[in-house]
Amino acid sequence: MLKFYYNGAPNPTKVALFLEEAGLPYEPIPIDTRKGDQHRPEFLAINPNAKVPAIVDGDVVMFDSNAILLYLAEKTGKFLPPRGDKERGELLSWLMFVASGVGPYSGQSVHFRQYAPEKIEYALNRYAFEAQRHFGILDARLAKRKYVLGDAYTIVDMATWGWARLIPTVLGEAAWAKFPNLKRLVDEITARPAAQRAVALKDKVKFKTEMDDLARRSLYRHQSEKVI
Repeated sequence: MLKFYYNGAPNPTKVALFLEEAGLPYEPIPIDTRKGDQHRPEFLAINPNAKVPAIVDGDVVMFDSNAILLYLAEKTGKFLPPRGDKERGELLSWLMFVASGVGPYSGQSVHFRQYAPEKIEYALNRYAFEAQRHFGILDARLAKRKYVLGDAYTIVDMATWGWARLIPTVLGEAAWAKFPNLKRLVDEITARPAAQRAVALKDKVKFKTEMDDLARRSLYRHQSEKVI
């Protein structure tokens, strides 16, 4: 059975969404990053980058949420656009757009808004601006399409949902007003039974919530291991 290493963060949740949508049997294995589980040798042997999610599917070992989505979609033949060079190009372009832009800028925006030890105006504006810009591109795209790639619900929508559902956390409570088309997509996916099961997965385990010294050392190692 496929092993799925996860917590409640956006990237594992979008993989959980695919697993639930596709009806794939899997063994969920929680990784409590505030306890430092991601730095244990047994997990580093699976994912040397010390991040969740990761999967082990027989002799296939994978990390990076977008790579996992693409692998699972191609393995099952589900949630992909019609075959063809044009469709394949659009799939890869938008999936990588989420991987290289939406996720990183959203994550850094949350970090500097909520967790950085000091509020640095340049960093706050830089990451909020880029997160907003990326979400704006998706919103404009969705003004003319039901889903990111057209009429079919695909892994690109799942990848988008993973981060876009947290827009109030990324940009502030009032931010949804700027992205009505993206909110339509997020609301539609969130209402799906598979999405509700994916979000609820984190509630089956009591993950650590305290941001104590251990959590800070586990999550923000740069504070104690400076390179400049």
